Amino acid sequence: MLIARLDRAATADLMISEALRRKSKRLPPAYFSSANGQVLSLVATNGLISWLFAEADLVSADGQPMVLASRWLTRTPLPERVATTDLFHDVAERAIRHDLTFYFLGATANENAKAVSEVRARYPDLRIVGARDGFFSRVDEPSVTKEIAKLRPDILWVAMGVPREQEFIIRNRRRLRGVGIAKTSGGLFNFLSGAQGRAPEWMQRHGLEWLHRLASEPRRLLWRYASTNVHASYLLLVGTHGVASGIEDTGHVQV
Repeated sequence: MLIARLDRAATADLMISEALRRKSKRLPPAYFSSANGQVLSLVATNGLISWLFAEADLVSADGQPMVLASRWLTRTPLPERVATTDLFHDVAERAIRHDLTFYFLGATANENAKAVSEVRARYPDLRIVGARDGFFSRVDEPSVTKEIAKLRPDILWVAMGVPREQEFIIRNRRRLRGVGIAKTSGGLFNFLSGAQGRAPEWMQRHGLEWLHRLASEPRRLLWRYASTNVHASYLLLVGTHGVASGIEDTGHVQV
């Protein structure tokens, strides 16, 4: 898995320029995703998930430990963490200036509606053309994607969690012709809605946001972190499975 050596501003600029490039064309959307410790562990142990991320046009570093490891292990480190919860606001501000549209797909109906409401309040000039929850089956995907494709959002935020959001995008790229970019978003809508709060800035800087989230949701996250964080730390330290080399060698974005 290759990690894009781009900071947040450059990533946001790339999303906008790619959405603009595709706006007048009926192309399948570009597929942008993000990786953290959980993803590193899953990619190293699960062939399907490794393939899902290899298919992405861009994978950003949504984990401060990855940034810190790149400084220790590579000649060309990652410039900074590109957390989707921060990137969203960078992209929203730029989207307003370029009159680009958003669609919110994922989370529960209540969380989705609250996220949309909060974003509309914060960015009244942002055009949100549609939204729906992520609780539908695979047999419903043709109708869901037909609705989205009809609205032709420039940026589709897909918040279903790994690996379902990656699978959804890859499986439906052709059905989503006319959409500019499909960006996987994990728990983004929970943060946008206010249901989840960010860790203090010092914890984010030192790669400890996971600890803050664990304290907030121990039942849901304890096993996930216990089973992936130690393994991800090992992968970063020894540079196996292309993790460190991928960070160092990436300079190319597949759009």
